[in-house]
Amino acid sequence: MQKIRCVIMRGGTSKAVVLREEDIPSDYESRKEVLFKIFGSPDVRQIDGLGGADPLTSKCAVVGPSPTKDADISYTFYQIGIDKPFLGEGLCGNISSTPAPFAIDEGMVKAVEPITRVRIYNTTHEKNLYAEVPVKNGKAATEGDYKIAGVPGTGAKIMLDWREIIGTMTGALLPTGNTKDKIQVEGVGDLTVSIVDSGNVAVFVNASDIGLKGTETAREVDSNNDLLNKLEAIRGTAGEMINLIKDRKKSAEENPEFPFLVFVNRAAPYTSFAGENIEAKDMDFVARMMFLQKLHKAYAASVSLCTATASMIPATIVNDVATEGITERSLVRIGHPGGVMEVESSVQKLGNEYAVTRLAVARTARRIMEGYVYIR
Repeated sequence: MQKIRCVIMRGGTSKAVVLREEDIPSDYESRKEVLFKIFGSPDVRQIDGLGGADPLTSKCAVVGPSPTKDADISYTFYQIGIDKPFLGEGLCGNISSTPAPFAIDEGMVKAVEPITRVRIYNTTHEKNLYAEVPVKNGKAATEGDYKIAGVPGTGAKIMLDWREIIGTMTGALLPTGNTKDKIQVEGVGDLTVSIVDSGNVAVFVNASDIGLKGTETAREVDSNNDLLNKLEAIRGTAGEMINLIKDRKKSAEENPEFPFLVFVNRAAPYTSFAGENIEAKDMDFVARMMFLQKLHKAYAASVSLCTATASMIPATIVNDVATEGITERSLVRIGHPGGVMEVESSVQKLGNEYAVTRLAVARTARRIMEGYVYIR
């Protein structure tokens, strides 16, 4: 067997295997084969690898030297298919909190107390992320008082600035040029959606337009095959319109990740998956997002950025359901299955277009294990 040095880290509400670029093959096909072996994919249980048989734990971050002088490190994100040989490249917001502390602890970036600022070059989008990492005794701090909904306990607050990641998937903040579009979805009918590309690209629909409340649990959605098919049909139709999907009827196989589908509604009380009562006054709206044809158990940080941006643009689906006066503030509170997530977002209108001037989210991360993974 071959052994490869690896680290397992939690980043936000997700978990990833973090690898140094020098330790795995550089050519795509060989790298793909190695990553599948590391995770034990394809296999519904990922029993022969490190994958946790869940989309939120079947993630990988590869960290290396930056190819540009304007960044300190490079970061490539991979979503590893579980029961299918799928390798997705994009940008996971939660796992984006791991490269900077990893690089600090590995000595790839000089540790500066109390805050080390790390410029992270994302190889997929060829843009920079900016991380502010608390440091203590020469290592990334893990202890702190910042709480993330969906993660037990508290941790050191890592700020991630995504201001450069705008329109990277489609070429524009509003891919269709409109704040709303009408689409015709087979099995659903006419539907109004908003499509926004900020941090990640997402299709937003009003929950009430598809017979939902916006406070559904993963169990309620994932156990309803008819609903899952309708939601995928919406995603596929919208994805086809913005050229991220070629054939809406084959969307789940062709591009199971992008665009993401999010249904939103006005703020309403609900119970988080941890049993916490979430009050309407503590959020600006409720949101539920689909991830690989399942309801996300919490909320993707990259999609939270997109959602926050959408709420700041007048006449989008998200803005319509958000609390009054949201565009006059810079903090957006998203009610998701795990609780409430806060995102800093500011949008300005310049002529006929909108410009994002602030896009930041706080996460916590920590190293869980380091050692070697053995592959056949």
